[in-house]
Amino acid sequence: MAQNKIGELFNIEFPIIQAGMVWCSGWRLASAVSNHGGLGIIGAGSMHPDTLEEHIRKARKATSKPFGVNVPLLYPEMDKVMDILIREKVEIVFTSAGNPKKWTPFLKEHGMTVVHVVSSAKFALKAEEAGVDAVVAEGFEAGGHNGREETTTMTLIPAVRRATKLPLIAAGGIGTGAAMVAAMALGADGVQIGSRFAVAEESSAHRLFKQRVVDAVEGDTKLMLKKLAPVRLMKNHFFDLVSQAEERCDDADELRTLLGKGRSRKGIFEGDMEDGELEIGQVSSIIDRIQPVSEIMEELINDYRKTLETLQQHSPF
Repeated sequence: MAQNKIGELFNIEFPIIQAGMVWCSGWRLASAVSNHGGLGIIGAGSMHPDTLEEHIRKARKATSKPFGVNVPLLYPEMDKVMDILIREKVEIVFTSAGNPKKWTPFLKEHGMTVVHVVSSAKFALKAEEAGVDAVVAEGFEAGGHNGREETTTMTLIPAVRRATKLPLIAAGGIGTGAAMVAAMALGADGVQIGSRFAVAEESSAHRLFKQRVVDAVEGDTKLMLKKLAPVRLMKNHFFDLVSQAEERCDDADELRTLLGKGRSRKGIFEGDMEDGELEIGQVSSIIDRIQPVSEIMEELINDYRKTLETLQQHSPF
């Protein structure tokens, strides 16, 4: 695969970024993706500061390739996290779920490459003004927190491409090499993939969660919790409780009480498939097995190349 903006920015072989997913993206997953030519990301959102420090150190021992850390900007112990990023000399930071203006200059001052996750062209411009090096444009199909506007990846990528010249990473609904080709045709320079890696053998998610994703069919997920931070949930008992609360028009505080503490840990990490919060993308309906990262990367790259060849052979123009 030819070198491009994302490959050059991160010094990686393939413009494939593994999303920093809570309870999935520990050092094993991140280092495996990096070792196979992509950019692995440690997800700080589900880690206490000391745990994050441990994962960064273990990842560095497990790979000599570049890797990054995803930091949700609403994290309650941000000062401690920033201290760790500096102390551990982390070179690549993906920020999300918050305003990039506050921390981007600080991170850049310490020599870090900064990427921010956005859900609209408007927020892409704000990220550019904040000084980020690239943006991830995440469409409605994604499993993590995304925009209330419900803009699909097919619409979002060209809109963001038109708004900014920054290196652009497409996310949301991308789980195949063919989808990578489509994203790049729309103007992306690379892709971020979450759900496919969430069920990798190296993912720290519970085996029951991985199997539930593999068993998912069309319509098993829905964007919920818009009064808080929109997130795509897989249907289960907890989903039904959220749905009933939203039908009653419960306010944000009541939804927070229902959500409580540790719901995503309960579902994704501990394997409670009924009362846990199961975050996953729409692409889960076409994921049919748990695989090692080596196989996932190989399939993505081969499918990308095969799709390009097919398009060239059967072009009607």
